[in-house]
Parts: sequence; structure tokens; C-alpha cells
Amino acid sequence: MNKQNFYLTTPLYYVNAEPHIGSAYTTMAADAICRFERLRGKNAYLLTGVDEHGGKIENTAKSRNVSPQSHCDEITLKFEELWKLLNIDYQKFSRTSSSKHNKVVQIFFERVKAKGDIYQAEYKGLYCLACEDFKNERELLDGKSCPIHKTQVQEYTENNYFFALSKYSQQIRDFLNDNPDFIYPKFRKQEVLAWLDEGLKDFPISRNSVKWGIPIPNDEEQTIYVWFDALLGYLSPLLEDKIDLNDLNPNNFAEAVKSLDLWPPSMHLIGKDILRFHAVYWLAMLMSAELPLPKRLFGHGFLTKDGEKMGKTLGNIIIPQEIISKFGIDAIRFYFLFNIPFGQDGDFSEQVFIETVNAYLANRLGNLFSRVLKLLENNLGSQIPANLNLNLNSEIAQLGISLSGKVAIFMNNLELDLALKEIFNYVDKLNLYLTEIKPWTLFKEESESAKEKATICLAEVLEGLRIVANLLFPFMPDLGLKMLKIFNLTEVQTWEKLAEWPYLKPKTVITNNQGILFQRIELLERI
Repeated sequence: MNKQNFYLTTPLYYVNAEPHIGSAYTTMAADAICRFERLRGKNAYLLTGVDEHGGKIENTAKSRNVSPQSHCDEITLKFEELWKLLNIDYQKFSRTSSSKHNKVVQIFFERVKAKGDIYQAEYKGLYCLACEDFKNERELLDGKSCPIHKTQVQEYTENNYFFALSKYSQQIRDFLNDNPDFIYPKFRKQEVLAWLDEGLKDFPISRNSVKWGIPIPNDEEQTIYVWFDALLGYLSPLLEDKIDLNDLNPNNFAEAVKSLDLWPPSMHLIGKDILRFHAVYWLAMLMSAELPLPKRLFGHGFLTKDGEKMGKTLGNIIIPQEIISKFGIDAIRFYFLFNIPFGQDGDFSEQVFIETVNAYLANRLGNLFSRVLKLLENNLGSQIPANLNLNLNSEIAQLGISLSGKVAIFMNNLELDLALKEIFNYVDKLNLYLTEIKPWTLFKEESESAKEKATICLAEVLEGLRIVANLLFPFMPDLGLKMLKIFNLTEVQTWEKLAEWPYLKPKTVITNNQGILFQRIELLERI
């Protein structure tokens, strides 16, 4: 039986500067989602990458006295190094400066142009270079500044190629109405409908003044506008893996895309600031080229510091490598996925960070694990005893067996924080169970029934922790694997085994050869 495919993309991050914690947050979430889908038995494929063209990058490279390509190569390497540091398990890294991507974009351009959806005209308007987007005067601060980047917009006049976006307004509206679960969180759908109500305008998809980009076919004076280029970065790596691009042309383009195992994407994961490009521009582009549309779009919130969005332009970013070095990967991944409801904005506070991580990873989980293993060692020689009859209908057993299904419900809705909270609710149940039974007291009694009750308690808590270890792995791969190794497991178990109770075989030796599960964090100097 073939595994079900699951294809998730992160945004293609803009390489005008080094990656910040906002980019890391999105990618950690994407990694957790894909790892969880693999745990469920799916063929989960994660694509991340970088957007490398446009005027902002051209200007940044010039200010550094390097070529745009050299600048992109340098910053792209920093993204790749950070993803490795964060233990991001991606299958493809998309670069929009690659020659293969450029070929796909040019063929796509020709296909849409042949459809009659690309034409030349003069454009005059207000443009935010930081957003790489045109702005209406009514959405600007004081009529002149971008509300996101707080930078002054520029007046822009050029003869460009336009994409007939307005032509697809009703088709996009119909698609959203026919697919009510396409946009998550669902309240973001109202933003998209509001844009449609305002009326879509055709938008320019080329630049004459920007040379760092993909040339328009048969018009070397113009380069393709960054969004019409970058959005295809979700597709071009799949095509180059599947077919010989020399055989690709505008006529067979749709057929080639439809032959791909992973298209359309199961989900595009994006920041809310680029919702319009994905929920409007991207849909219209795919409709024009007659390609299958993505199944889902999730726009998450911003990470803030001191109440403001963190960003390169504002200069208030937290350097991911610094907090990873200070607190460790497990703590970073846990805090951002647990403490911030996915889809909403979240503010970083070092004090809240330390308190949260210590409370859950060091106290609730770490202390429970060490107590149970010590009790097993002191009273049962670190072995699961033979002839032990565990009650499948006990509360701890039933909660453990049903835990993966409960977590899956939250993950289906991209409620990553609630999924983690459900796991730790069960950890709290295990702690409470251990406190109520008091096996350390029962083992001291002479009666065999008391010792049996204590032994059953330890065995049930260990079975529960085995399930917890598997379910925590997508969120914290290092910590999850550390727990699994204590159970003599070298990799995550199959989804079906999470419902096995008991799984641990008699005379299985369970010893902690991994050291302290999670070292408590002391309050250090502030970031």
C-alpha cells in the first residue's frame, strides 16, 4: 500500500539580510507539522528555500560592494546552516536564482501570456521596496509610510508587463466559497474577501529599472517581478526532479505539473503579511496557467519584541544562533511552538521563556522520568518484570492509548500549542498517578499485593512515557530521541504502535544512559 503524500512549503525567505527568529519560527513549525505527518505514516515532503531576486537585494549587494549572486550565495548558506542547527528535516531547498528555476518561470510566463493574461502598459503608483509591493494611499501611515516596515514608499512610473489579475476576481471568490477550509485561521479569509470586495486591479509583473531578476522572454530590457518569479519556487524544484526541463514548453507545462506526485501542495505555510500574494495573486496565476490549486493556506502571526514586529528593516531582531547557544534547541523549539497559539502574534520575554521551559521540560517531564527510572532501578533491577498483568481498561492505559488521536485532532487544525498542551496534560496525569499510588512506600511493605500495585504503577507510567516520547519527537526531535533511547528504541515508532498497551516486553532493561533528560535553565543575563 502506497503512503499518502503530504507536501508542505514554508515561505521562500528573502535574502537581503541574515535569517531572524521570525523565519526560524515558521520553519520550526513546518518541520514539526511534517514530522508529525510522517509519524502518522504519510510521505511528508518539506520544501523551504529562498527568494533571491528584486530591487532590494540588488541595492543591498551594491551597498556591500559585491555582486547580487555573491550576496545571495552568502546569505543562503546562513539559512542552510541555521536550519541544520535547528534540526529542520527538509527534503528540498528552493533557490530562485537557479538556472532551472529561471527556465520554469520563463515557460510559465509564456504560457500565461499565450492565454492573453499578460500585456504591456504604463504603471504609476506608490511602491514599498521592503515589501516589494504596491500600496494604496489609504493604507499608508500619514499617507506616505508602509504600515509594516515604517519606511517611506516611492513614487514609481514605468512601462511594464501586467498580469490580468482582475479577470480572476470572481473565480477566486467562487473557489474560496467552494473550499471554506482553504484559508486558516479562518478569520483571515475575511481579509481576502475584503480585498476582493475592493476590486482587484491588474498588477505589473516586470521591472525595467531592476536588472537583478529573470529576463522577460524576448525582451531583455525587463526582468520578471519578484512575486511572479518567487511563487513558482514552490513548483520548480518538483519539476526539475521529475522531468528533463529541456522537454518542457508552454504547451505541455500543465500536463507536466499534473503528472507530479506531490502537486498540488497540501499546505502553504506563510506569514500573514504575505497572505494577499498567496491567496489572491498565486491563485490567479495558477488559474491562468490551468494548474491544480493548493489544498490549504495557513497564515501565521508575527513574533514581536517590545510589542513590535521583528524584522530586518526595523533593526529589532533576535539572532537565532544567540538564543540557541544560550538555551539549547529543545528549549527554543518547545517555547515557540508551545507558548504562542499558531496563527496569532506572540511576544518574546526571556523571563516567561525560562519559567515555561523549566516548568514543563525540567519539572513536569524531566523529574517524572528520573523518579520512575530511579524507582525501577532500586526496586526492580531496572527491568520490566515477567508475569505482569496490566489492565487495558485502567484510566492511565485508556488515556495513553487515546492520546495520539487527541493530538492528531489539534494538529489537523494546526493548533500546535494545543497539541503540545494535550501531551503535557497526560504527563500531569502520570505525575498525579505516581503521587497517588506512592510506589516508593508500597515497595517497603511486606505484602505481595502492595509490591504488585507499585510495580504496575511504574510499568504504566513507563508505557505512558514511551507514548509521550514518540509524540514529542516532531516538536523536539533531540529530546524525543533521547527519551526513546532510554526505552532501547533507536527511532520513532509507527503510528499503530502508539496504541499498543503494553508494548514494553517482560525483562526489558530500561536504564538512563542519556544523563539528565532536561537541564533546568537558570536566569542568565538578558538578551
